Amino acid sequence: MVNKEKEISFPNDISYLIFEKRKVSEEESDRICELFVDSFRHREFTGRSGTFFKYEGLGCIYWHMVAKLLLAVEENFFSALESGASETERRQLAELYYRIRRGIGFNKTPAEYGAFPTDPYSHTPAHNGARQPGMTGQVKEEVLTRFGELGVRVADGIVTIRPALLRPQEFVSAPRTFCYLDVDGSWQDLTVPAKSLAFTWCQVPIVYTLDDDAPSLTIVRDDGSQDTCSELALSAADSRSLFERNGNVRQLNVTLTKNDLLAT
Repeated sequence: MVNKEKEISFPNDISYLIFEKRKVSEEESDRICELFVDSFRHREFTGRSGTFFKYEGLGCIYWHMVAKLLLAVEENFFSALESGASETERRQLAELYYRIRRGIGFNKTPAEYGAFPTDPYSHTPAHNGARQPGMTGQVKEEVLTRFGELGVRVADGIVTIRPALLRPQEFVSAPRTFCYLDVDGSWQDLTVPAKSLAFTWCQVPIVYTLDDDAPSLTIVRDDGSQDTCSELALSAADSRSLFERNGNVRQLNVTLTKNDLLAT
């Protein structure tokens, strides 16, 4: 006989629904548990899938696991890049990365999901209010992978820019206005030219622009002065200023060529 509480670890509400409300027999309940284990093999998954948390199930475990897989593939891509792996190997990892990425939530429409999320909590039963902040799970991997795509990396306290996983179609075809919150807590508007993209990191705007010239990095400082170098890396001092958000570094302008991006 299967021990329902110890072996399956059903949450109380689900076990009550199956074993009490439906008034199934002991033999039937054992068979249901066996079918559950045979069908879902939940012990083979990581995270909380061995026990399930209340309204949680394989569905919400799944999207979090996919986000973790996305991050793992990205880490392997950059490991391959840094170790000098062949272009074929890097290409295969990049293709797998974007194939996995297509399955993540932000690429899906409400029609595909069959629902539209209305709050950041993954478990919000009508009778009990929000139970768990589900977005803290998946979103942290998506934030990490997005900055990985953009190529912002930190090693030994040094910020480097190497957007080898970034695709050319990310760049705007016409000028756009980029609104951001600066390190002083003030909203600013920045004009992003054609063939560029912009984002903030530590509340400092970083603008990538595609050009045929050699790659370069320009640091715009608080006093209006600018320093340009051919190496796409900040000094230890400028990296620390960025981390501390002390306002010494106000903007980073990066010139890239298509060879610096993921070939498509």
